[in-house]
Amino acid sequence: MENYVGKRLDGRYEIQEIIGVGGMAVVYKAYDNIDDRTVAVKILKEEFLANEEFRRRFKNESKAIAVLSHPNIVKVYDVSYGDRIQYIVMECVDGITLKEYIQQQGVINYKEAVFFVTQILRALQHAHDKGIVHRDIKPQNIMLLENGAIKVTDFGIARFSRSETRTMTDSTIGSVHYISPEQARGDITDDKADIYSVGVMLYEMLTGKLPFESDNTVSVAIMQLQQDPVKPREINPSIPVGLEQIVLKAMQKNVNDRYQSAAEMLLDLEEFRRNPSIQFDYDYKNTEPTKYIPNITGSIKHIDPVVTEDEEEEEPVVKNRTIPILVGIITALIVVLAVAFGILFKTGYLTGNSKVKVPKFVGIIYDEEEFKNKYPNYVFEVTEKVDPDVTPNEIVSQTPEKGTKIDPKKTKIELVIATNAELVEIPDDLLGVDYVTAVTRLNGLGFKIKDKEVDQKDYPGITAGTVVGINPKGGNKVSAGTTVTLEYVSYDETKEKLVIVPDVSNLDEENAKKVLTSSGFTVSTKSEYSDTVTKGYVISNTFTGSKIPSGSNVVITVSKGKLIEQSITISVRLPKTSEQANVTATLDDTTVFTGTCTLDGDSVEIPVRGHEATSVFKFFVDGKLIYKCNVNFTSSPVSLSNETTYEYVGVTTTFEPVLYTIPNVVGDTYAVAMAKLKAAGFKNIISEGNISGTVVKIEPASGVSVSPDVQIKITFGGGSEY
Repeated sequence: MENYVGKRLDGRYEIQEIIGVGGMAVVYKAYDNIDDRTVAVKILKEEFLANEEFRRRFKNESKAIAVLSHPNIVKVYDVSYGDRIQYIVMECVDGITLKEYIQQQGVINYKEAVFFVTQILRALQHAHDKGIVHRDIKPQNIMLLENGAIKVTDFGIARFSRSETRTMTDSTIGSVHYISPEQARGDITDDKADIYSVGVMLYEMLTGKLPFESDNTVSVAIMQLQQDPVKPREINPSIPVGLEQIVLKAMQKNVNDRYQSAAEMLLDLEEFRRNPSIQFDYDYKNTEPTKYIPNITGSIKHIDPVVTEDEEEEEPVVKNRTIPILVGIITALIVVLAVAFGILFKTGYLTGNSKVKVPKFVGIIYDEEEFKNKYPNYVFEVTEKVDPDVTPNEIVSQTPEKGTKIDPKKTKIELVIATNAELVEIPDDLLGVDYVTAVTRLNGLGFKIKDKEVDQKDYPGITAGTVVGINPKGGNKVSAGTTVTLEYVSYDETKEKLVIVPDVSNLDEENAKKVLTSSGFTVSTKSEYSDTVTKGYVISNTFTGSKIPSGSNVVITVSKGKLIEQSITISVRLPKTSEQANVTATLDDTTVFTGTCTLDGDSVEIPVRGHEATSVFKFFVDGKLIYKCNVNFTSSPVSLSNETTYEYVGVTTTFEPVLYTIPNVVGDTYAVAMAKLKAAGFKNIISEGNISGTVVKIEPASGVSVSPDVQIKITFGGGSEY
């Protein structure tokens, strides 16, 4: 095994020390000399470079984490898939593993255990929402920070829920003490396999023991399949009954008896946290025997259920005098069951229409991820209202009001939250368009995108890739930068080539374009200021981690560096008429000064502040333009250019009409064309055609000088049709 300590990878990552060694990789602590931060670099062991399976696992880990962004999941900053070295650059977590903490403490206090598990489940719910199943949840893969925060790591054998399912072989998928029974059998696994592993970890934290232990892994796997664990309270009687019930429900061998999602388990943990004496009404009917374990070893093929003498069927002997008694008992039971059925139907338990009281949300700060975890049974519809006197994202009103009884499955809760930011209208014509086009348009308006695939079978007749839902709804005005969720019909990989879009953030613009074009995508660029990303490097890109058709356009956002504002005082000479007049000054059409003064021929000083290189300053007297110039706030000192003074005669002003020249955007992508036109001073811009293509026509024509209020129409051709 080669030791990389003291070496520098790609001229950027200075390896300092080994901080962990796993089965297929070594983790080093390193210094990133570009972003000035300490990172962890996970390098695939040299002996596995030629092994296709290990290379696949290693790539799979980076792909899995690349689509995840959650405070309880370790972040990935960079990846490299060279022939001689493969590595993943991750967030460096300063802490210990949960396994080490369990070994130090022996038994963990139940309140602390619940605190840890809650964070783990939130991370898993986020991963499951993205279609990723971890499949190797164990305390060795959970990092614990000094402040009690949790980080889930090691997605090396994670899989996307729509990808192929691997079976258990001699090279065990997952760690046998924590894997679910379906993993041990080699059955299809989904997110409920991770729930089982969480249950085992919680069991271990509360009791200090693993539920199943043996001298060899095969025996443990058989126990996972056949045996029920000793109840936690039999080992540690101080465990509350409700928490023991949660553990055992998570560890049910029948997946249908288990929690069906991390959110569902979180809901019970929240109920328990509020009332530790709570007891749940669980009823398990796991009577199906397990008979077959494929490929655990060459010698184990079948495990037949053991039948004791007590379980053997005996021929019942029924005497005639018992028949009337049985008839009476059955009749009584039918009456009792009928009454019970009526009561349950009336209360809604059988129809699923049981109503609950709506909590008070007004006054709470709205956080989408937190609300999703805390209130998984509610559906929220959020709109925004500009209110500079209220804390941003504070809920100012709700419908229905607190205390109203509703069926959460049928009634949405409408929340209005405060914002201090500029409101931007979400386009109301995105339903029915293709996903790539919708993302491109929303990105051009400054929105963040969250995608949600829906199965084609739920939308028969709808073309793959078509947008079928948007939240917030089109037509709503929301803060610039708001996250918009797009639901679209999943693509059909049998009919078109789909490619996962790599995350090129933190790469320089040139290399980011190379990575994306080599993956089969076209690339367009937009720029933003950033306090954290170096100038010329990529802040983010559209479609990260999503599978979209090859040839689609991906937009990268490149950093312009830190936004640095500068100021200058502009001197404007007033006309000399001795009259009183209203004067106004604007910078980029935003009023920066207004007042009344005597037109005595003296100069007026107007201080302005900005950060753009091409700002336009204008000065008006009684609504008539008398002075204009360009301001470059990026130069040092701030400079003025193209100063123009217009003659003022009497009560009228004679001046040249303000005309702007239409730039040439033919052949440009949507994002590039919009950026050029806005930079030229045009705001009234409409588009026609599929904007995932390029501009084929502009009206009025390029090079023509027109009023900035004229409507500019750009027509697109080419692009993908779905």
